[in-house]
Amino acid sequence: MPFISRIQRQSDYNLFSSSTPIVIDNGSSYFRIGWAGETDPRVVFRNIVQRPRHKATGETVSIVGDHDPALMKYFDCTRSGPRSAFDSNVVYQFEIMEYIFDFAFDRLGANGSEIDHPVLITECVCNPVQSRSKMAELLFETYGVPSIAYGVDAAFSYKYNEQHGVCDRDGLAICPGFTATHVIPFIDGEPVYRGCCRTNIGGYHVTDYLKQLLSLKYPHHMARFTWEKVEDLKMEHCYIAPDYVSEAQLFQKGAKEAEDKTRCWQLPWIPPPAEERPSEEEIARKAAIKEKQGQRLRDMAEAKRQSRINELDNELRGLEFLLTQLEKVEECDEASFLSKTGYISKQEIESALMKVTQSLRKAKGEPKGDQAEIDEKTDLSANEKFPLINVPDNLLTPDQVKEKKRQLFLKTTSEGRQRARQKRHEEELERERRNQLDEVKRLENPELYREGLHAKYKELFEKIEQRKRLKTNGGHTNGNNLSGGVGRGERLNAAQRERMRLLTTAAFDRGKGEDTFGARDEDWQLYKLMSKDNDDDDDGPDEDEAELTRISSRLQEVDPTFVPKPEIGTLQSTEMPRLRPLTKEDFQVVFGVERFRCPEILFHPNWIGIDQAGLDEMAGVSIRRLPSRGQSVEERLTNSILMTGGSSLFPGMSERLEAGIRMIRPCGSPIRVARAMDPILDAWRGAAAYAAAPLFSTQTFSRMDYEEKGEDWLRRYQLRYTL
Repeated sequence: MPFISRIQRQSDYNLFSSSTPIVIDNGSSYFRIGWAGETDPRVVFRNIVQRPRHKATGETVSIVGDHDPALMKYFDCTRSGPRSAFDSNVVYQFEIMEYIFDFAFDRLGANGSEIDHPVLITECVCNPVQSRSKMAELLFETYGVPSIAYGVDAAFSYKYNEQHGVCDRDGLAICPGFTATHVIPFIDGEPVYRGCCRTNIGGYHVTDYLKQLLSLKYPHHMARFTWEKVEDLKMEHCYIAPDYVSEAQLFQKGAKEAEDKTRCWQLPWIPPPAEERPSEEEIARKAAIKEKQGQRLRDMAEAKRQSRINELDNELRGLEFLLTQLEKVEECDEASFLSKTGYISKQEIESALMKVTQSLRKAKGEPKGDQAEIDEKTDLSANEKFPLINVPDNLLTPDQVKEKKRQLFLKTTSEGRQRARQKRHEEELERERRNQLDEVKRLENPELYREGLHAKYKELFEKIEQRKRLKTNGGHTNGNNLSGGVGRGERLNAAQRERMRLLTTAAFDRGKGEDTFGARDEDWQLYKLMSKDNDDDDDGPDEDEAELTRISSRLQEVDPTFVPKPEIGTLQSTEMPRLRPLTKEDFQVVFGVERFRCPEILFHPNWIGIDQAGLDEMAGVSIRRLPSRGQSVEERLTNSILMTGGSSLFPGMSERLEAGIRMIRPCGSPIRVARAMDPILDAWRGAAAYAAAPLFSTQTFSRMDYEEKGEDWLRRYQLRYTL
């Protein structure tokens, strides 16, 4: 089975005799394997397996632990993530465990699948019998191991440090591991498993918590927070606070000490290139290109205009020729001639001729002429254009009646347009006259004119806002001129409330007996009362708002310091946020409170939803669980507390743990907390020293014993650590 790894294969496997045990520290984070009697393991890798496919050949490969990043670009890892054989710290996926053993024995130098060396493998405290049985079956049946021994990793670490004088024969071993934390009491050098205590929290949860906090704080850098990088940041920057509340208050107040404890991780950042001012040649070149493009557009527009002029000119000639031919036709044949041309009457042809003439003048850019003259000609020719309007219907044929209706509609529309045009013309004249008067007043006294505009603007603004406020809540306020929680009736204005009153009155008057509303003429007066003054109520605000807009624009012209007031309910600033260029500070990840907040969950697991005891409480629980305990035994236990495991490397762990245990112990109790010499490798080193002892073979069980005694014998199997 092919492997992708940077770990070199050992070459001295055959130099060891078959009686030399193989020592395995099977942790949920890292897998360590080596030979008994040595000081360091030969092969160390992460205890995970990944099985991607090659992008070209489709071959499945096994990636165990650390891999070579240079080769990963050839494999598809999207469908195969890292998998672990552990659930918390108990092995339950033995298919994955087989891949790990294959890789470990291969890197140790084994040439085949048969392993002819005894094996000492570590396990968690009170490991389930089923997990032990499956592990024994895997090692015996698959690899042909002659004998196996099981031991607890924390116990091996405690015994190893006891040999070097770090702890006593009686004491507590506190092991905050990767996925779980254990407390094991030792009496006379042997662990008392009945007094053990466990919490399902460890370094994995600290890393995951830190990853969540950083992802929430810097969502635009979320891809940078890989598991491996966050693990490195945790081990490099995190620490245990002596007092969490006091430490958090330092950062809340922004004290100088908090600034000194803040760390910064600078992400890769390339400053944007400085914008250089273009040279004169470049400016001239761009101007020439722009002029060339503009000339091209002008040529296209001119060609389009000439084409339009030619079309209108041809249409004009056609209409003139049609009128000339129509004059030569007799009256009796006029209807048949017009039916062939598509026109109904001569007036329609003349109207079309007039429209084409105006369009042609507009296309050529000629002046339209006096509007009054055009209107006069239009009025004079109205009777000629609509000859059927004044003729009674009884003198007309059905087709002529339809034509009369069409002419009536055209005449009404034409008159409406003419009235609107006249109204616009009068409004424009009035506007010019008002502007001239304003300009005269401004020139006479600019200061007085400006103050008058400001006063009028303020008056109109307050009037409009008051009307909007009354329309919103019907005059109801909460003392601050703001709309409050009011009912539907209070949100109506005066006219709407009057209409509701009239309808309610009519309903009560007619509520008894048969509904006879509308039978009398006076009933219909109700609708006249309901529609009274509605136009004034609706048109007033529009005129005021138009006047306010005019005064606002005028003030902006004469007073540069004038700023229009925002409307009620609108945002104070409607400008779009301006994008600023990214700087070096935008690519910095700052660690402040996160440094001590994440490892604090080891003492308060309920912060992440784990309702269990913390490290300091676990020591008291473990002491209370001892079957026979006295004051002297408890004092000996608390006088030798050893911390081991990867999570005990946080700075400040010993002081915080000692202070926490002192809070739950009687006053004056001797408490001494020490950290293992190497919390990560001491478990393997203790197991290697134990397997090198001459009496180690008495603590193992062979394959023959397993086949003969079976799983029940594994249930009673316990390793003695004092040989």
